[in-house]
Amino acid sequence: MDTLLQQLINGLTLGAVYALVALGYTMVYGIIGLINFAHGEVVMIGTMVAFTVIVSLAGSGMPPLLILGVGLVISVVVCMVLGWFLERVAYRPLRGAPRLTPLITAIGMSMVLQNVAMIIWGRNYITFPPMIEKHIFHLGGATFTNVQVAIVTLAALVMSGLIYLVHRTRLGMAMRATAQNPQVASLMGVDINRVIAMAFIIGSALGAVAGCMVGSYYEIAHYQMGFMLGLKAFTAAVLGGIGNLAGAMAGGILLGVIEALGAGYIGQLTGDFLGSHYQDIFAFIVLIVVLMFRPSGLFGERTGDRA
Repeated sequence: MDTLLQQLINGLTLGAVYALVALGYTMVYGIIGLINFAHGEVVMIGTMVAFTVIVSLAGSGMPPLLILGVGLVISVVVCMVLGWFLERVAYRPLRGAPRLTPLITAIGMSMVLQNVAMIIWGRNYITFPPMIEKHIFHLGGATFTNVQVAIVTLAALVMSGLIYLVHRTRLGMAMRATAQNPQVASLMGVDINRVIAMAFIIGSALGAVAGCMVGSYYEIAHYQMGFMLGLKAFTAAVLGGIGNLAGAMAGGILLGVIEALGAGYIGQLTGDFLGSHYQDIFAFIVLIVVLMFRPSGLFGERTGDRA
């Protein structure tokens, strides 16, 4: 039971990060039907920018929490600009092209961002300076830190804010109208280009927040970290029902818990043949199972092709 409780806590922390990244995928897909495979690299850029700001300000005498806040804000701004740039330069000119074309472009942009990050920050792993003094709390036989509490709390606040934006603001109404029928929304006075650009910008901002969480939690970063993180978040979006905001949140939390439980029990299940470092296989198993038995996801609506 102690192992189960510990892995549930770890899974909730991990799932909160997956959920934020998955929301970036699902917002773009829900509006224009595009899977932005460069989104994982946007998260990576956010982590790297936050690292650069934190290291630059570490010796300035500013309070550690203020330094983290400044790093987070600058990271969010940079990623929002990057998201706008990707939509404007890489995807908007291909909006009327066959679906395979923007997909290949997204993969190409992912490679470009990886190489740019490698040139700027190098090939080696980067260590985050410990800005927050960690305090350990006990719950039953499990332990968790104040960093984990902060990650889950911040993720919950951000996701709540996104739900409010989508369902209670004019921009959210325009997004929902565009997702339902872009042509009719345009006839009703909705600026389609602005709405789509805002989907990329907001999704990129969420990715920056998730990237800062990853850097604070693991205290390391690498120019290739966005690939696996993005792939797992995409799996979470598919699990919940890509295009569904609540589904992306639930899928991220569920995938994090599944992965954490798998890492905790994979040794027992395989007679110590496989170790916890094989935890990544559970994301791919979940993706395969969902695509085989429920391609629309747990909360997605099943739709049929019209003749």
